[in-house]
Amino acid sequence: MGMRKVAVVGAGMTKFVRRAQETAKELTWEAAHMALESCEMTMDDIGAVCFGTAPDAFDGVHLNGEYVSDGAGAWRKPYMRSYVGGGTGVFVPIQGWYHIASGLFDVVMVVAEEKMSSYYPHAQAAFMTIFDHTTERPLKPNLLWIFAMEMNRYMTTYGISKADIAQVAVQHKRSAADHPCALLGDANITLQDVLNSEVLAWPVQRFDVSPVSDGAVAVILASEHIAKRITDKPVWIEGVGWHLDTSYWTNRDLAYPRYVEYAARMAYDMAGIKEPRKEINIAEPYDPFDYKALHHLEGLQLADRGKACELYSDGTAARTGNMPICPSGGLLGVGNPIAAAGLMKIAELFWQLRGEAGARQVPGQPLRGLAQAWGDLMQVGTVVIMGR
Repeated sequence: MGMRKVAVVGAGMTKFVRRAQETAKELTWEAAHMALESCEMTMDDIGAVCFGTAPDAFDGVHLNGEYVSDGAGAWRKPYMRSYVGGGTGVFVPIQGWYHIASGLFDVVMVVAEEKMSSYYPHAQAAFMTIFDHTTERPLKPNLLWIFAMEMNRYMTTYGISKADIAQVAVQHKRSAADHPCALLGDANITLQDVLNSEVLAWPVQRFDVSPVSDGAVAVILASEHIAKRITDKPVWIEGVGWHLDTSYWTNRDLAYPRYVEYAARMAYDMAGIKEPRKEINIAEPYDPFDYKALHHLEGLQLADRGKACELYSDGTAARTGNMPICPSGGLLGVGNPIAAAGLMKIAELFWQLRGEAGARQVPGQPLRGLAQAWGDLMQVGTVVIMGR
């Protein structure tokens, strides 16, 4: 028996904020409730729940998946938690997809949550023990300076300037000004604001980075016969892909994300996409740093190596351009509660492809969109292709 068709039929999203008063359990309940309400379903209609969140340390709760489960709607239901770093938000809907595509369930709720403000003084410390104890930990690395090295390598390899990269932060933060859930939307931010922001670890500056955030997102997935019964505007999951590269970041060429390319090719093959630059109408690449949006666009085969910045400078990436990039505002503008940030991109494509994105809506009638996330120690790529 072949795989069944799977559609997204509902979505809900909390505000992305710093130091949310709600517990992680309450945040997931809010998102789940909104998603169910959006498609007029109840928990009685849900066959299983797939949940994604980052390390327990971020929420300050041991066995966080179990703790949050009832808030995510998993009381007395089949339930699984998955985590692949920042890639989780696009990986967990893949878990939901195969539970339905395989015929195991007809309806699955997918929820992703992060309450990073619970970690004091900063969630960065949770990563201090992930590095190799012999070859890396003596250098006392942290993720920020590793990303600074990767950004520097990318800039040096292709002759890209700080100003080329900063235009990404400007566009995404301006776009987020139209998002009701955004933490950092700013319609008036300028290139000089980004270039003059505080240096954290050269060449990374404060406005190049998405900050620690709290939030949750939920989407409802359904099999074809259920989807067509409850909505006349299902958004189909046409392709999925994932790839895990080596965790030894010192052994990789940091100028190009192979793990994203391999995940994208897997998803393109499944969706029957031969020319992604012509067939993808909207892209939501993972953008925790402004340079990563460019990095990932190249891995996604949506730009030549070292040329993704031209999509921003020539207007192609604008909301009104030929291939809008992160019309949501992305992580740089909306915020970065890690797992929830990736699932936000799935929800954004759902709203965009249904023509329900409000002030963020791209013009015309886009047929197909791509969501991508990236995680762990710069080695995980996850991709989902969605279409009307």
